[in-house]
Amino acid sequence: MLGVEQSARAQRWTERLDAARVPVATAIAQAHGLPDLLGRVLAARGADLQTAEGFLDPSLKSLMPDPARLQDMTAAAERMADAITRGETIGIFGDYDVDGASSVALIERFLKAHGQDCLTYIPDRLTEGYGPSPEALRGLVEEGARLILTVDCGTAGETAIAAANDAGAEVIVLDHHQAGETLPNAFAVVNPNRQDDLSGQGHLAAAGVVFLFLVATTAALRRAGTYKSKVEPDLLGLLDLVALATVCDVVPFKDANRAFIAKGLRVLRLRHNVGLRALADEARLSEAPSTYSLGFVLGPRINAGGRVGASGLGARLLATEDESEAATIAARLEALNAQRKAIEQGMLEGATAMAEHALSSDPDLPLLFLADADWHKGLVGLVAGRLTERFQRPSFVMTLDEHGIATGSARSIPSVDLGAVVRDAVEEGLFVKGGGHSMAAGFALDWSRQAQAEAFLKERLSRPVANASESRTLGLDGALSARGVTPELINLLERAGPYGPGYARPRFVFPAHRITRLRSFGAGHMRCTLQAGDGGRIDAVAFRVEGTPLGDMLLAADGERVHVAGHLRRSMWQGRERIELMIEDAATTQD
Repeated sequence: MLGVEQSARAQRWTERLDAARVPVATAIAQAHGLPDLLGRVLAARGADLQTAEGFLDPSLKSLMPDPARLQDMTAAAERMADAITRGETIGIFGDYDVDGASSVALIERFLKAHGQDCLTYIPDRLTEGYGPSPEALRGLVEEGARLILTVDCGTAGETAIAAANDAGAEVIVLDHHQAGETLPNAFAVVNPNRQDDLSGQGHLAAAGVVFLFLVATTAALRRAGTYKSKVEPDLLGLLDLVALATVCDVVPFKDANRAFIAKGLRVLRLRHNVGLRALADEARLSEAPSTYSLGFVLGPRINAGGRVGASGLGARLLATEDESEAATIAARLEALNAQRKAIEQGMLEGATAMAEHALSSDPDLPLLFLADADWHKGLVGLVAGRLTERFQRPSFVMTLDEHGIATGSARSIPSVDLGAVVRDAVEEGLFVKGGGHSMAAGFALDWSRQAQAEAFLKERLSRPVANASESRTLGLDGALSARGVTPELINLLERAGPYGPGYARPRFVFPAHRITRLRSFGAGHMRCTLQAGDGGRIDAVAFRVEGTPLGDMLLAADGERVHVAGHLRRSMWQGRERIELMIEDAATTQD
């Protein structure tokens, strides 16, 4: 597009809509009374004449999967219903991230609706790490739990679940992480990513799996006659938590996930959840909830508890009905998030210097493999993500303890499956433990095996990374001029949302716009105004670009005309709504 073969970010610009689907785009626009631009956006994301309505209004009625299609779901739901009916003590072991905290809160709120409390255990990220331990599950049994639910974890918890079984409890695993051939000996393992699950719901976040579990449990309780004397819980009122988790866990925005997010955002606007309301107020969130506010405002604050503070704060905030407790926790999370930012910035500066040194010696490195004993264990994943974004290759970032064990996180680029490679490294005995998704993984290794582990990763990742790098393109949905960006356009684009992984946010190019009023702010961010030839203007912002090829091009082009690509965002500034361009790439003009 525009003849751009090599942009600032070394990408070739292409039209996202395949030429063969242009007639489909036209048909969608005509049938639904939409502008051609929106028809193109929908067709480029897989819509056709018959399915376009579902893309414009992702409803649970049409997209909600049958929970019973998930392996072990029926048995799990009936066991949970039986425990509620008999008043059994139920224990919950959850992960400390947003998905885990949301999943725990979903179950706690469901049980409260049935007049039951539960025992909840969230491990300390720094001292206990990810997943259930034998000590933790035995502790829940000692406190009286006879049924334990592990949420957003447990698929790789064979030893811990065996310990719970031996102590006299039954365990239901509610998870979504990739699974090997061998599963733990639990009462039920509900995980759409287990290898024998044929439901096709592997894109769900853990909270999505938990929501289906609660739907199935409600149905089981209904069959048992429970609701003849009790009011059924309002499951739809819990979708704000499902939306939060789905956005923050960066799972694909497809099928049921789009409905969860779309309907969850509507619930969130009602501000019914005491904890989310307190957190939004603490963060001074003045605009209507969106996927941006979930992923970049609320999510990081909830995660801050697990990263640099008390791991259980997020789940407590999302489950509480106490206004005072919610305000106290929200204020603490706000402070912890500020602390997290400061620590992360220091780590990022050190890691970036190490990465640049490594790449100066070997520019073709397929991955970054970095460690430092002083790095914060709770923040290595964030730093890995920043490095991957900047250097466009998988990044493994670790911290070392006094026993020579490196604990870290890895982040990938599209088309490179890290989860599978990390699991293979565990099976080869190179990692002590590890697992995750295609785009993100966690791991631990004995540092004495660092050289072998790094060599294994290089061998496995060299070809996939090279292939991904050779085919790096930036898909664009069309060209716009600054004057053409109106509230009406944004409203139309939002109709086709929500957007996220697997359902890309519309991206446009602003051809030959002059960069004016360029200035830096924050930690490497830049703001500017783009001016079209007809005098139209639009504000633009580029995050974390200072010192990168994109940032260098913007600086060099100050006062000049360049092609600028990015997505549009509605935001609030000093009480007024405005529309701005989030810059993703730029390229020089051909004149």
